[in-house]
Amino acid sequence: MGSANHRAQGPLRSPETISAPQRSKRALILVLLTIFFPGSAQLVAGNRKLGRIAVTVTMICWVAILAVLAIYFINRSVILGWVAHPNFQMFLIIVLSVLAVGWFVMFVNTLVIIKPRMLAPGMRAIVTVFTLAAVVATSGVFIYGASILNTGRETIVSVFDEGPAFEPVNGRYNVAVFGADSGSDREGVRTDSVALLSVDAKTGKTLLISIPRNFQGARFADDSPMKKIWPDGYNCGDECIFNAIYRNATDEHADAFPSTVKNVGAQAAMDALEGTTGLPVQGYVMVDMAGFEQFVDALGGVNIDSGGWVPYNGKRYENSTIRTHWFAPGNQTFTGKQALWFARSRDFTDDYHRIKRQQCLQQAIIKQFTPQTILSNFTSIMSAGEQLVETNIPAGQLGSFVSLAEKVSSQPMARLTLGAPDFERTFSTYPDFDKLQGRIQTLIAKQNESDDEKKAKKSAAAEASEDSTDSSKSEKSTESTEASEDTSDAGDINNAPKLSDSGDAEFTQPDGSPITEEYLVELEMAGATTRISQIAANNDECTVP
Repeated sequence: MGSANHRAQGPLRSPETISAPQRSKRALILVLLTIFFPGSAQLVAGNRKLGRIAVTVTMICWVAILAVLAIYFINRSVILGWVAHPNFQMFLIIVLSVLAVGWFVMFVNTLVIIKPRMLAPGMRAIVTVFTLAAVVATSGVFIYGASILNTGRETIVSVFDEGPAFEPVNGRYNVAVFGADSGSDREGVRTDSVALLSVDAKTGKTLLISIPRNFQGARFADDSPMKKIWPDGYNCGDECIFNAIYRNATDEHADAFPSTVKNVGAQAAMDALEGTTGLPVQGYVMVDMAGFEQFVDALGGVNIDSGGWVPYNGKRYENSTIRTHWFAPGNQTFTGKQALWFARSRDFTDDYHRIKRQQCLQQAIIKQFTPQTILSNFTSIMSAGEQLVETNIPAGQLGSFVSLAEKVSSQPMARLTLGAPDFERTFSTYPDFDKLQGRIQTLIAKQNESDDEKKAKKSAAAEASEDSTDSSKSEKSTESTEASEDTSDAGDINNAPKLSDSGDAEFTQPDGSPITEEYLVELEMAGATTRISQIAANNDECTVP
């Protein structure tokens, strides 16, 4: 009767009734069932009650995965918003941990069902190793995923603020970005790099406004405590430049701000950005130099197309006090340290050159900061995030910002500097606020134009140009100009630039060969700084490939 019962149960439940090769085959089948559909091995060969529970959980998981995939393809911003939220991350951490333990239990129970002692010695080892590998590939991966999520959650909680997410104002998010220079050799924090990122919440079209560190007379928002202290703007001569606002508020006017303001200096700088640009500033991110370097490395480097030679300080050359090295023009993939050098360099040029390079780097980083990059570099990006000096952006905002980042990276970015070259060189010292705010609104309005409106304007402009050309042809007289070329100093290390047919300066060495780093070092050793400045004059030309 017992034999008949075994036969009724079948070979999967009664390995005693089958041959050794069949038992080996049965063992591998049960392990595979546990890998691809946990609980199914228990249903066909073990504890059916346990199997039903496990299969139910497995079905729920598959339905959840399919639902998430459907939402992702319909509106991926919803999924990105969930994943970026600390509470949802905690939920995922718990779920992954429970599933990892549950799956491990299923594998242990599957081994009990297999009854390894009934297998041939060689097959026993194979099944054991195969099962251990399966445990690592399933439960191990879940535990690793939970660990990564926990790292991200801890970073988000420690870096970002509490409170609800804020809504866009007039359809735009306006966030201040401060580059903080707070090295051990400097007293206090200096916001040497200041920019306002204004992003259309629907389209992701972005306007990057850079404020020179020496910008004078900055105005404050009407509701700012600094407005009462500086009613006519931050205007006391050369001492009252923009990058001094942070320390001025922190050291001298902290008691004027409400106790709820965590960082008085950052709030004052935000108020100055709002009053100066006319755009409501909703939050800020302040990054120190180490944080910037580590963040770029976390992204895997940053790609830019440099238009000119950019100097940076490196090791001293042999038998010389010169330590200037150079980034060559062309496509570059910078590490974090190189990107920091590229952004901060102003030797042989000025602040306005480095502002344009900083704008280029910011645009390149934003373009590379896609969901795919975040997922593939999650751990390193989260670790780099801890280097943020601070931010007042709430953690609940990350979902909308992460989903918006993808739109931003696919859209062209408009750039504006509140100084040269977008305005005259004296503009930073004597700013015209109506003029700069008008320019900002014009750029925003241009971004808001529909494709049809843009086509209509282009068509109208083309027609006007044709009419103007036809009219001028009948009146215009031909003028010719002869250009003379002085080659008397061809052997001089400071020879003048040679000009191309288009009129652009194409600098060469005296023998006509292209400029090289070695030649630039030779110029500096010879004291030909004017010549170097001429060659480096276009190193603010930078594009994002």
